[in-house]
Amino acid sequence: MSVIDENEIAFCIRKSVEAYFHDLDGEKPCPIYEMVISSVEKPLIEIAMHHAQGNQSKAAELLGINRNTLRNRLLKHQIK
Repeated sequence: MSVIDENEIAFCIRKSVEAYFHDLDGEKPCPIYEMVISSVEKPLIEIAMHHAQGNQSKAAELLGINRNTLRNRLLKHQIK
């Protein structure tokens, strides 16, 4: 398994956002901040929950967030 560093993640996000603006073709963009955060946050939480075998306390620790914050994000993204 390879390790992805934060520069690679930043590159992927930058490339995706640039493609989004390019593809707008003159249309007005949606609020991009929330779109990007949601797009990254949901899979990140799903992976942490899988790695923690569904244990919210362990997943919150992996993510570096409070368990209550994790529970709110699970509800927001409808993750079980």
